Amino acid sequence: MEQIIKISAKNLGALALEDHCPKCFYLKLRMGFKLPYQIFPGIFSSIDSYSKKITWGCCAKNGKVPQWFDSWGEFVKPVPAPHHSKFNYTDQKTGIKLTGVPDDIFLMEDGRYFIVDYKTAKYTGNQDALLPMYQVQLNGYAYIFEKLGMGEVGGIGLCYYEPQGNAPVEQGIGNLLEQDGFVMPFRAYLKRLELDPDGVLSPLLKQVRSMWDGEQVPAGKEGCKDCKMLGEMVKFGR
Repeated sequence: MEQIIKISAKNLGALALEDHCPKCFYLKLRMGFKLPYQIFPGIFSSIDSYSKKITWGCCAKNGKVPQWFDSWGEFVKPVPAPHHSKFNYTDQKTGIKLTGVPDDIFLMEDGRYFIVDYKTAKYTGNQDALLPMYQVQLNGYAYIFEKLGMGEVGGIGLCYYEPQGNAPVEQGIGNLLEQDGFVMPFRAYLKRLELDPDGVLSPLLKQVRSMWDGEQVPAGKEGCKDCKMLGEMVKFGR
């Protein structure tokens, strides 16, 4: 029986990026994507958690989700996302266990579900370059959701919460100041993505299995800075 490979939907999405390095991806895959010196600022996790509280709090108080989601259609209510230990699915053809947890899931008026991922960032050209990865990530969530029999997914999308650092403060300064700090406004920017779980995931899952079973480490992308740094570290360690 072939070995089960565990990978998150977002990490799988790295293969879809135009500038991805096959060698770097292979090494990360072999290390279970647990790399040294990886630091994710805690402030983003705090903002992400607060974003969800805003959505759920608005629904609890007003009986509907925030109005900035209206362009995606009629949402009845948010539904709890499963715990990461339960939200996964092993593809039988490749033996790859796909994992991950959506930021929010909304029940749509037609009975289907809409899966959302929040991003604390400005929607810029650089963010646009990351869309292929997010496309895989969210289709991965939809794939797991449907394979587990949780319902039919009717849409997927990104909600960028952009900090309004350049917003004028003079006129509304009274609403921004608190006893021990200040309030910074965020603006929502929605980006709906194409829903095609099988079409998006199938070739990538096969690619990961082929890479894992291969006898050689794939060649690195020409000019890859991480490959160069790794080579220098190996030299120093001898």
